[in-house]
Amino acid sequence: MFNLAVDIGNTLAKIAVFKNNDLIEAKQYEQVKVGDVEEITRKYDLSQVIISSVKQNHEAWQTLLADKFKVIQFNGLVKAGINNHYKTPQTLGADRWAAVIGAHHLYPTQNNIIIGGGTCITYDFVDTGANYFGGSISPGLNMRYKAVNHFTAALPLLNADENFGAGYGDDTASAIQSGVQNGIKYELQGFISEYVKQGAGYNIILHGGDSIFFDTLLKNSIFAPYIKIEPYLVLKGLNAAIQKHND
Repeated sequence: MFNLAVDIGNTLAKIAVFKNNDLIEAKQYEQVKVGDVEEITRKYDLSQVIISSVKQNHEAWQTLLADKFKVIQFNGLVKAGINNHYKTPQTLGADRWAAVIGAHHLYPTQNNIIIGGGTCITYDFVDTGANYFGGSISPGLNMRYKAVNHFTAALPLLNADENFGAGYGDDTASAIQSGVQNGIKYELQGFISEYVKQGAGYNIILHGGDSIFFDTLLKNSIFAPYIKIEPYLVLKGLNAAIQKHND
């Protein structure tokens, strides 16, 4: 029997099939269609489904799953073995919470600093005692570039450049790149430095669309040896939540 984990983000939806802890297949979609889900249900003998979504609308393919399987609607109120000290768990982003669960599930004997690089950059921390107290949210990489262009009259819209390594810009374009990319680099280093004070034995777990780019920003830092890239961290957290739900 297989579990189906669905992560609906602001930009993409990701669907993964697991057998116990093993990730069997994962796909991402700009828009999930009924046919996509029907193909998966024909291919695998599914036992349970878990869905995490940042969106409020309920689509036809979700109804199809609910009609055929036991569906867990994942949110910040799901415990999954973590002591959640967030004051408003009902407002905690499902993707952030799933990433926290996934990090502790993968590395239960270490403190885990979890950084998500998506539409926004999220910072979270779960300690070896499975305690989660909260985190931080800041504008993401592309959001910063778009904001510089949108809220000014003359500054151009640029894209991220992983080869840009200068400390400052010597023209307008490179000055924007320096501000955006070095700004994120220093932000990453600052947050990590604060979390490291919580205790020895830590991982820095990067996930999300910009995780590889963030790894590049940090490659020459003192934190580089502690970085782990987990592109399916949220999905693995959802699968872990299914297993905890059944305990």
